[in-house]
Amino acid sequence: MHPEPVSPTVTDARTETEVTEAHASRPGAAGQASPADLARDLDELVAATARVRAAVDSVVSGRPGLAEITVAVLLAGGHLLIEDVPGVGKTTLAKALARSIDCRVGRIQFTPDLLPSDLTGVNIFRTATHDFEFRPGPVFNNVVIGDEINRASPKTQSALLECMEEGQTTIDGTTHALPRPFLVVATQNPVEMEGTYPLPEAQRDRFMARLTVGYPDTEAELLMLDRQEASDPLAHLSPVTTGEDMVRYAEVVRSVYAATTVKQYVLDLVGATRHHDGLRLGASPRASLQLLRAAKAVAAMSGREHVLPDDVQTLAVPVLAHRLILSTETRLAGVTPEHMVDEIVRRTDVPGTRVSALPPAGSFARPARGR
Repeated sequence: MHPEPVSPTVTDARTETEVTEAHASRPGAAGQASPADLARDLDELVAATARVRAAVDSVVSGRPGLAEITVAVLLAGGHLLIEDVPGVGKTTLAKALARSIDCRVGRIQFTPDLLPSDLTGVNIFRTATHDFEFRPGPVFNNVVIGDEINRASPKTQSALLECMEEGQTTIDGTTHALPRPFLVVATQNPVEMEGTYPLPEAQRDRFMARLTVGYPDTEAELLMLDRQEASDPLAHLSPVTTGEDMVRYAEVVRSVYAATTVKQYVLDLVGATRHHDGLRLGASPRASLQLLRAAKAVAAMSGREHVLPDDVQTLAVPVLAHRLILSTETRLAGVTPEHMVDEIVRRTDVPGTRVSALPPAGSFARPARGR
């Protein structure tokens, strides 16, 4: 599903000076935790996120890695796009995450006649008071589930842009702050299905990661039948942490150290998408920032206070692929954005290593059937 690391064991690739400066700055800087405090917070984060992942996996079985990336997006302050055919558990995954944390949940069923005010809210005139009363919409919840987002018109889809990027929404000239944590988990059907609209590039770029649930294998599907034969496992799912804790853990994630070499590795991967002959549109600077933030979250969930290149590689496809637009020739050759990112990861030097000779850029083999 994800590209294999180029090196079996990739070290942090930090220079001695960088390590010394990083640790020396932590205890003395205002508002920064000491190494001991950070280690304690990391232990709490690892335990809490393990419970959340276990809760999600208990409902959506047989799809390893989905829960980890979903929780990483939440910790990194991003938003998640889940794309696949109907009936494979997209909405179930979103609901399982929402129920595992004790916070408010809002659900929006996107339809062609949905209006932007149905999402953000509306001002209603009260004749008794001769004044307007604001009725907040579903976006004023901590976790907002947007089901089949690409069945609504582009005008309605764009109503989420300000919410997702700035954590606020403006209605009739008045700006309203949204609660924290704030996570949009949107599901979409393949664009070829009847009644769907493709998401605009600007909105796709707002999503930190895109996941494809995929069909479960036979064993996992049999387990699903056993679990859901008599009852819905979502009905028995209880919160395992709180929204306030997730906000605090998000602050811990920001304290995770990323070496200059790791940041340069992120820029090398993103920059390669902008100069590739097979791509009409590469990843944006927002993609660089979100890839680094997501890598910090994965590192923290592993109990590490520093980012490894392996963390970046794990997230390259989920974070970058949905932002790319292929050239006509590349698309007709059967190459997908995921294959493109895989090839870029294989070609890009990892900090502290050298990549062996590879085929020239743009020489893509036709993807294996069924991938």
